[in-house]
Formats: sequence, structure tokens, C-alpha cells
Amino acid sequence: MDGFTRVMRNRNAKAYLGSVVVSGFGTSAMMLAAGIWVMTLTGSSSLAAWVGFLMWAPTLAGPVIGALVDRVPQRRRVMIGSHLVMGLLLLLLLLVRDVTDVWLIFVVMAFYGVSFVVLDAAETAVLPAAVSADLLGDVNGLRMSASEGMKLAAPLIGAGLFVWIGGAGVAVLDAVTFFAAAALFLLVRPGPVTAETEDTAWRQRVAEGGRQLWRLPVLRRIVFSGTAVMLLTGFTGTVVYAVADEGLHRAPVFVGVLSAIQGAGSLAAGFLAGPLQRRVRAHLFVGASIALFSAGVVLRALPSLPAVAVSSVIIGVAVPWVLIAIATRLQQDVPARYLGRVSGTVQLLTFAPGAVGQALGATMLAVVDYRLMLGAAAAGAVITAAFCLRPAGEPPGLEERADVRTAEKDRL
Repeated sequence: MDGFTRVMRNRNAKAYLGSVVVSGFGTSAMMLAAGIWVMTLTGSSSLAAWVGFLMWAPTLAGPVIGALVDRVPQRRRVMIGSHLVMGLLLLLLLLVRDVTDVWLIFVVMAFYGVSFVVLDAAETAVLPAAVSADLLGDVNGLRMSASEGMKLAAPLIGAGLFVWIGGAGVAVLDAVTFFAAAALFLLVRPGPVTAETEDTAWRQRVAEGGRQLWRLPVLRRIVFSGTAVMLLTGFTGTVVYAVADEGLHRAPVFVGVLSAIQGAGSLAAGFLAGPLQRRVRAHLFVGASIALFSAGVVLRALPSLPAVAVSSVIIGVAVPWVLIAIATRLQQDVPARYLGRVSGTVQLLTFAPGAVGQALGATMLAVVDYRLMLGAAAAGAVITAAFCLRPAGEPPGLEERADVRTAEKDRL
């Protein structure tokens, strides 16, 4: 029986993935509509760009938020509560009438970003208690496919609904999807999840996420490899308009076509990730994915539409594989009571570099040929892949890690 069939026969996995699809639909619509809404009210593209920043910024507080989540015994309640709170907050956007109310959009979007971090920390702890260890890779892969599938539809959903029913209407729709996702999470029945009960100093609790990560050599290696690849992804993402204009002699709107092609690659990557992870050790899987990413970056530098299209597919496959492997290994290796803060630390290490790479790439693009930038990024990816592919000590198998988790639950 293949992984997809097994996942579909697992009640917890189905309910969880159903919530991802439902909330992802609303999120895809709202993320784009919020920026359009701000732009419509203010006429400022700069203010509209702040919407994206406010949703990303809470990632910087990931270790702190994760440490808070680790103090809660019932992480499923955290997931349900986060969805309900966000649904209620989104209804506040019904009060937005004119430019003087734009601050309310910013506040709600900032809380949106906080909810992403909270949910990721809680889900990271709940999933290993809700599905068997050998299904985690499949569930994480299908989660990525669901998320990317929603992103493919985001331009049509968000912009179309904004024109049709306005920003307040999109906010209500998103609120409904949050409430529906909360209801689906009620169907998830995880085993007990260990919460931190030691009365340790606050700074020690936060720092423990980094210490736990450092104690796991394979996880540490693939996370730092992910840090490098996300930096390079942000860096190379800034040249996509130059690729369309200077390389392919197309209008800027053609970037949307390349993004859709890349999204299709990510959609396929999610379905393939589970079976591949069962056959390949984590550091080899990540290293090979990064090597594949470097090939995609090289193809993007060629003045050929087929080559650039293939590069979009390759990059769309490779980057999600890195993130899926990190999430799966994190859930398998880290003790449940530390999963929240380790997840927050990993989020910081994997997503913050993307913003740094974007800033660096945007600065360099003004003075450096985009092909040289792509060449440098490809070389960086090759070095990162070599680092990740180095021989590693034999990691504990899935069965051994599952036994450890079972023993931990029995002690509760």
C-alpha cells in the first residue's frame, strides 16, 4: 500500500490535511487581498508591501513563541484556539472603511503572522503523536502539496474575490475557513504530548531549543543546509524579473507564468517526498535536493524559454524537498516536550535567511549582471550540497525513534 493510500485511511491525517486545505484556501485569498486592499485605500505600494513584512516578522520571535507553546500540555487546543482567535480577529476588518482604518489591517496581519508561528510549533508536536513515524514524511509532503496548490490559485482567488466582494468580504471568507479548520482539528485524536514542567529560567527555556538542535548531528546538518539554501532562494528570487526581461525578452507579467510553473513543481514535490524519504537517509535526500537546486539555478541563467521553464520546475521541486525533510526529521528526532521551541528555532534559521537573501540580491542586482549572480548562487548551492552529503554516523531508524516516543508517552 503506498503512502498516499495509507494517509487517506488514517483519520487523524485526513482531518489534519483537510484543515490545511480549508485554511490554506482562505489564507491564499487574504494574503493577496490584504495588500491590494491597502494599495487601493492608500495608493502606496510601499505600504502595501508592509503587509507581507508584518506577516513574516513574527518568525523572528519563533524560539520565544515555541517556548510558550511547549508549556501547554494540550497542543491540539492551541491549534484549535489559534484558528478561532484568528477567525474572530479577521471579522474586525469589517470596520475598515477608509484610509484612516488601514492600521487595523496591519494589526490583524501582524497577528496573522504570530498565528503561523504558533500553529507551526503546535502542529510539530501534535503530528508525531497523531500519526505513525513512518507516515510523517507522507503527511508533511502532502501538506506541502496542499499549501502549494492553494498558492497556485492565490492570484485568481485573492484578486478576483477582492473585485467581486471587496476586502471585507474576503476577510469574512477567511474567517469562515479558520472556523472550519478549527472544527476539523476537533476530529484529530493525538496521543498524549509531553509538556515542559520544569521550573527553569525563561532564557534557559528559550535557549534549550538551540541546545536540543545542536545535540542532533543529522538534524543540525540539514537545518544549516536549509539555512543556506533559503538564503540562496531569496537571493535568486530577486533576479526573476531580469530573467524575464533581459534573458527571455518578455513583459514583466511573464513572471507570473514562471511562478505558476514553479508552483506546479512544488505541488508534485509534496506527493513524491514521502516515498523518497523512506528510501534515502535524510542528509543524502537534502544534499541531493540542494544539488538539484543548483542545476535549476544554472538553467535559469540561459536565454532559453524551455531551459528557464525547466529550471522553474526543478527549483519548485528541490526547495520544498529540503523543507519537508527538515520538518519530518524534526518531528522524528526531538523529544515532544521540546518540539515547540526547537520548531521556532528552526523556523528562524530557515525563513529569516530568505529575507536577507532578497535584500542582498535586490542590492546587488543594481550593479551586477543577473547571470553572474545566478552563477554565484549555483556555486554556493554546490558547496552546501557537498557539506550536506558528507558521510554521517548511522542515525537511529524510524522504528527505534518510534520506540523512544512510545516509551516517553508511557511515562506520562
